[in-house]
Amino acid sequence: MIKNKVVVITGASSGIGEATAKLLASKGAKVVLGARRADQLKQIVDEIEKDGGNAVYHELDVTTPSDSDDIVKLAKEAFGGVDVILLNAGIMPNSPLSALKTDDWHRMVDVNIKGVLNGVAAVLPTFIEQKSGHVIAVSSVAGLKAYPGGAVYGGTKWFVRDFMEVLRMESATEGTNIRTATIYPAAISTELLGAISHKGTAEGMARVYERFGISPDRIANVVAFAIDQPEDTTINEFTVGPANQPW
Repeated sequence: MIKNKVVVITGASSGIGEATAKLLASKGAKVVLGARRADQLKQIVDEIEKDGGNAVYHELDVTTPSDSDDIVKLAKEAFGGVDVILLNAGIMPNSPLSALKTDDWHRMVDVNIKGVLNGVAAVLPTFIEQKSGHVIAVSSVAGLKAYPGGAVYGGTKWFVRDFMEVLRMESATEGTNIRTATIYPAAISTELLGAISHKGTAEGMARVYERFGISPDRIANVVAFAIDQPEDTTINEFTVGPANQPW
């Protein structure tokens, strides 16, 4: 059941995070939004509250562990606890390895990997203590299959896949009842392409997204479905893309 669940969402200022926050709030969840762009978060919270929903926000850089700690603390202070965390923040400045865009490589590791680690580290003590909780992470089809130009991005998303599977297995072994779900979106029409500075890669990705891109609402629906399952049910993986996708 979604109603009254307290859901922390990272990367919530646009795209999948924004769409999910609005959908869950419309279904009665209490959403806690985090991202670096506080002005956009405020606008989204205002829209949710105008529609009768419950939402708060906190400026969040997922690469800073204390920021993740703070947003979990905010969830407890504002709504009395935390039931779900959606680890959605991510960047995709793809390029061929030969371009040696090493700054982009390190930024992807910091956001896509360390951001997930920081979010889980912040919420895990609470979930273990209450013997319940739901960790949902956004990976990518690039976490299932290798693509030229996406070596580092894909590597970060393969990490998410492995990490989430181990989290599920350890929770089952330790009896902490923590549910997990990993989502593998294909071409979702968000701001991801804006981070690509390599001209050839940017042009190629734009053509793919123009042809196959789908709305972030599709992912929001999947997140809602996962949360809405009975507490004793874990659905581990969702791959989401257009019906005619070639990958």
